[in-house]
Amino acid sequence: MIPENLRYTDKHEWVAPAGEAGQSDAGTTVRVGITDYAQDALGDIVYVQLPEPGTAVRAGEPLGEVESTKSVSDIYAPVSGTVVARNEALADTPELINNDPYGEGWLVEIRPDDPAEADTLLDAEGYARVTEAEG
Repeated sequence: MIPENLRYTDKHEWVAPAGEAGQSDAGTTVRVGITDYAQDALGDIVYVQLPEPGTAVRAGEPLGEVESTKSVSDIYAPVSGTVVARNEALADTPELINNDPYGEGWLVEIRPDDPAEADTLLDAEGYARVTEAEG
């Protein structure tokens, strides 16, 4: 199931728009993670490399890596901006991404350079078409 309230990239990242509950700086940041489709394709996730808060990221460029029992995959920034938080729980329990990719398995929070940039990403229907084409 693809949550309707999120935005997506064609590289399988999701973005929770600014103001969603649970964000450390709700209203000015977006929360980023990888989709259920991505975590399922990766298999059991054993390690996550994420940028330090304060790191500048550019949309479409790698911001970190996810290592699974099958492979190592880049995580791409869905928007340009500055990382303001990362999910420290993933250092000890990277399997949170497998267990709850849209909740406890979030990766980073970014303060976008342009808050409207997330609105240009795929909606749930558009992302569903991406996964069907791959699948």
